[in-house]
Amino acid sequence: MAHTDEYPLRRVDQAGGGVASVDDVRAGLAERLRARRPELEEAIIARFRDVGFDPAAGEDAEYIAGARTAVAEAVDYGLMVIEQGDEWFGSIPPAAVAQARRAARNSVSLDRVLLRYNAGHTLVEDFVMQEAERPEFSSESGALRQVLRTQGALLDHFTASIATEYQSELERVALSPELRRTEHVQRLLAGAPIDASELDYEFDAEHLGVIAMGPRAGELVQGLAAELGRQLLIVSRSQETVWAWLGGKRKLATEDLERVLSAREAAGVSLAVGGSEAGVEGWRLTHRQAQAAMLVALRRPRPLTRYADVALLAAVLRDRELARSLVEIHLSPLEEQKDGGAVSRATLRAYFAAGCNAATAAAALGVDRHTVERRLHTVETRIGRLLRTCHAELEVALRLQELGDAGGADGAVAAS
Repeated sequence: MAHTDEYPLRRVDQAGGGVASVDDVRAGLAERLRARRPELEEAIIARFRDVGFDPAAGEDAEYIAGARTAVAEAVDYGLMVIEQGDEWFGSIPPAAVAQARRAARNSVSLDRVLLRYNAGHTLVEDFVMQEAERPEFSSESGALRQVLRTQGALLDHFTASIATEYQSELERVALSPELRRTEHVQRLLAGAPIDASELDYEFDAEHLGVIAMGPRAGELVQGLAAELGRQLLIVSRSQETVWAWLGGKRKLATEDLERVLSAREAAGVSLAVGGSEAGVEGWRLTHRQAQAAMLVALRRPRPLTRYADVALLAAVLRDRELARSLVEIHLSPLEEQKDGGAVSRATLRAYFAAGCNAATAAAALGVDRHTVERRLHTVETRIGRLLRTCHAELEVALRLQELGDAGGADGAVAAS
C-alpha cells in the first residue's frame, strides 16, 4: 500500500507520542471493530428489518438460513479492507455470491438486495465513526477520512459484483428448463394463479409439503412418492436440497411416511415436512410449514422433522433477538446455582418429557418424587414464576439451548 507525506509510516509509542500512519490507524480501527463484531452483525441484521425485510413474507428458509453466514463473511471482508486498504480488494465472499444467486432464483428483487447492502454499509460507517471518537483516534481525522473513502469504494465494488452475480443467475435460469420450472413454482407459492398444465400436478387434492436436504435427496423423495402411491411435484433448490409435494385424494398420515422412510436407507438425507393440507392454499400452507420445520432441521439434522412437533420452536427461531431474550428470561436465573443450573435443567427436561408428572420424572432421573418437587420449587423461586404459567416458554428455551444456538436461528433474517 502506498504511503503519502500526509500520513508518514510511523508507529505511535506507548506514551502516545509520534504521528500515527494510515496503517496504524487502519490496524487499530480494525482491531476495535473486530472486538465488536457480534454487536455489529446483530445490528446489521436488525437494520434489515428496518428497511422492510419480513422473514414471514415469502423468502424461503434456505435463503433465510444462508443470511447470517453471508453477513458474517461480508463483515470479515469489510474489516479486512479497513485494515489493508482498497488495493486489497478481491473477489467478494462466497456466501455473498451464493445469496445473490439465491435472491435471483427466489424472485427477491435486485433493488431489495442492494438496499440491504447499502443499509449494512451505512451501519459499518456508523461504527467507524463511533470508534473515531475514542481518544486514541481523536487526532487522526485525516487517516479516518481515508478509511471512510475506502469504505465508499468498497460499497461500489461489492454492489457491482453482487449485481453481476444476480444478473448471471437470472440468465442461467432463463436457459434452464429445470430452473424455469423452479421459478414457476416460486411464483405460484407467492400467490400467482395456478396453471397446473405447466407442472403436470393436480392441485385439487391433499398435499404434504417436503423439503429434503442431503446427498441423493431427490432420489429419496422420488422413492417415497412411488412407495406411498402419491403424485409428486419436485423442484431442485440446490445441489443437495429439493422442494417436493406428495399429492393424492386422501390425507397422507405422517405415520405412513415414517414407516416407509424407516424401511429405506436415508443415507444422510434429512426431511422437513408440513402437515397434510387440501387444495391450492393447502399446497402453499404445507410448504410454509415445511420451511418452518427446516429451520429446526438445519440445526438438528434428523431423518424426519415434522412441523407439528416443532411448530412453536420454529416460530421462535424466526427472530434471533426474541429467541435470545426467551432464553435469558427463563434460563439465565438458573445459571446462578453452584452447578450452573445443570441439575435444574435436567430436572425440567425430565419433567416435561414425563407430561409434567413428578413421579415419572423422578423415576427417569433415579431420584424420589420429593427431590423432583424440591428442585422444581427452586426453579420457580429462581425465575419468579410458577411453572404452570410458563411451561411452554421454558420448554422452548430448553430446546433452543439443546440446538446449541441459544440466540435463535441463523435464518432469522436474510442478508441479500
